[in-house]
Amino acid sequence: MFNFESFKQKSPQQRFLFILGLVMFLFYLVLGGMLILGNELLNQIQPMYRIMLGGLMIVYAVIRFIRLNNQKPEE
Repeated sequence: MFNFESFKQKSPQQRFLFILGLVMFLFYLVLGGMLILGNELLNQIQPMYRIMLGGLMIVYAVIRFIRLNNQKPEE
């Protein structure tokens, strides 16, 4: 899944951007889960739209993770 050898060879800027990408992936994943599972917090939004938006956020998080994982190291 992860190639830790290439992670060690990255510059500090590339490592920072990689970690920031992981943080944003987790943010979108948690936000999507909160939209789907949260009842009391988001009563203003209809349940169907909450589930659709939450699912969309989770799909977007997965796409970001796949793109982050498939990055090729710059030479």
